Amino acid sequence: MSKDIIVIYNSQTGFTKKYAQWISEALECECVELNEAGKLNFEQYDAIIFGSWACAGGISKIKWFKNNLKKWNDKKLAVYCVGGSPIENPEIEVAMKNWFTEEEHQKVKIFYCPGGFNYERMSGTSKLMMKMFISALKAKKDKTEAEKIQAEMISKSYDISDKKYIEPIVDWAKHIYD
Repeated sequence: MSKDIIVIYNSQTGFTKKYAQWISEALECECVELNEAGKLNFEQYDAIIFGSWACAGGISKIKWFKNNLKKWNDKKLAVYCVGGSPIENPEIEVAMKNWFTEEEHQKVKIFYCPGGFNYERMSGTSKLMMKMFISALKAKKDKTEAEKIQAEMISKSYDISDKKYIEPIVDWAKHIYD
């Protein structure tokens, strides 16, 4: 579609990278890992799409993106977050509102893409955090049915990613020139 759009991603276990590649293929635009972003000349882009993974209710490396907001005042901006929750989870919308200030929400379009868990590719710290969270969840008295399902679901690796979840991002990007 355009070389004026770039997808920059930060991926730990591969889900965010997979979505970045799908988005860049659909938009026919450049796609780079976050650790390569320092070499880029952002003046050449009209739109920047940043993707990263959910981390303790936030987005990993979102500080990098937020630190650049003032420099990118003339750009169309979007963020997509990849997490292990199904898209129907009502907690996602609540979390997304907390990722940015009201002023930042006016500048940045936010999307969520379900990914999954890949324990084999997780860092040791992330595995430990997840193990502790699962233990606490399983030990909780009076668990809701949703908490029981969550504890079972996140106890092992799984993949709920699907190309269909890029459709709102691609649609947003295709309409930035309208």
